[in-house]
Amino acid sequence: MAASIGAALIVVGIGTHPAAAGADTSSASQSATASTAARAGHGLGSGNLMQSDDFFQQGLAPVGATVDMTGKQALSACSGEETMRALTKGKADAYADVTWTFDAGDTLLTESVADGSTTTSATSYEKQLNKLVGGCQDEPAGHWHYGKGHAITVKAGAGSWYPAFNGDGKVSGGVAVIRTGHRFGIVGLSGQPSDDPGYMEGIAAAAINRLAG
Repeated sequence: MAASIGAALIVVGIGTHPAAAGADTSSASQSATASTAARAGHGLGSGNLMQSDDFFQQGLAPVGATVDMTGKQALSACSGEETMRALTKGKADAYADVTWTFDAGDTLLTESVADGSTTTSATSYEKQLNKLVGGCQDEPAGHWHYGKGHAITVKAGAGSWYPAFNGDGKVSGGVAVIRTGHRFGIVGLSGQPSDDPGYMEGIAAAAINRLAG
């Protein structure tokens, strides 16, 4: 589920925890990121991605974040090298991606969001993302796969979350497709914060709320 980072890479720390080694956490860098996003579309920026404070209730201790505003990050473990820019054919008004690392070295979270300009276009892309995830639900025995989808609705928007299972049938992360108004995205977690796959519901809710902000 490693992220595919484009050439126009911006590295910052998000929230209250330090960024990964070598990251630029200066206020000037963060301001430049927000300014670039504002010019690109409807103000979509790093603040609309998940923040460090969103992880603690899910049993995750964030270490750092790598932010990319190009939409060239791989969407999920299921999509291979598919990116948000490729999915939208570059027609979204703005993009924002992040890869979060945690103190548990085998745990990684990626998020890719975009501004579809209209609710109609965002709903269409949301359906495409759910279809993409659905393609990894029916796998031969012993293969990694996504489980059944679960709908989630919060005040800020809605989405669907899916647990992920490894070849042994044990829960190992998951994925969520989210939308609020004309914004949409996908959040994928590799690793297992707890034995309860419901942690993906909490991650989905937090991601929707941030996206709407």
